[in-house]
Amino acid sequence: MELTVKQFGQVEYETAWAWQRELVQARRAEQIGDTLLLLEHPHTYTIGRRGSVQNLLAGPERLQELGAGVLETDRGGDITYHGPGQLVGYPLLDLRLRNNDVHRYLRNLEETLIQVLATYGLEAGREPKYTGVWLNVPGGRDKIAAIGVKVSQGVTLHGFALNVNTDLSYFHEIVPCGITDPDKGVTSCQKLLGHPLPLDEVRAHVAQAFAQVFGYATVRYEPSSADYARDGLQE
Repeated sequence: MELTVKQFGQVEYETAWAWQRELVQARRAEQIGDTLLLLEHPHTYTIGRRGSVQNLLAGPERLQELGAGVLETDRGGDITYHGPGQLVGYPLLDLRLRNNDVHRYLRNLEETLIQVLATYGLEAGREPKYTGVWLNVPGGRDKIAAIGVKVSQGVTLHGFALNVNTDLSYFHEIVPCGITDPDKGVTSCQKLLGHPLPLDEVRAHVAQAFAQVFGYATVRYEPSSADYARDGLQE
């Protein structure tokens, strides 16, 4: 199987969501193969299907100060934050070719990011009670990558968000993923390593690890363009 990777810079959340809906239809109709979008978002809080607006701590005036939008989405999970310096991945995969195994799909997403973090000497793992990728820190465990997905008639959308050089102060305005455990927090590669990472480099590691974990024989990279960003995914 071949994986197509489409790479972008910063894209509005609503725009990327529309792209996903378009690609899901194309994948379901077998007009395209499995595809992975890699990009960033401007400051945005999103609330999943199981989320509660009560976990948004910032009021309208504070959100305006932060320059952050709020959207309710159809992905799984509760509330999370997206913003510059965070690498977001949206896989559009046909799970009908993978026995419709959503549990395995989630574990493979986690494994992809665990392998990427290992290349930087960060020993990440899973947390039994929660989806995502976690690391041991003094006094507890911090999440470095959030995962929230949807499967639409056998095809995946939404995905994962890896905190690379993310401004973690934005997480102070929410109850991240609705988790109130006092020993659970949020972290980033930059915080743990003490310096920022080149996002293009991390993006390349993610694409490579994703292909390996999910078993693709080949990877085809499609360069992004101004026309893509302005008009959508049709060339």
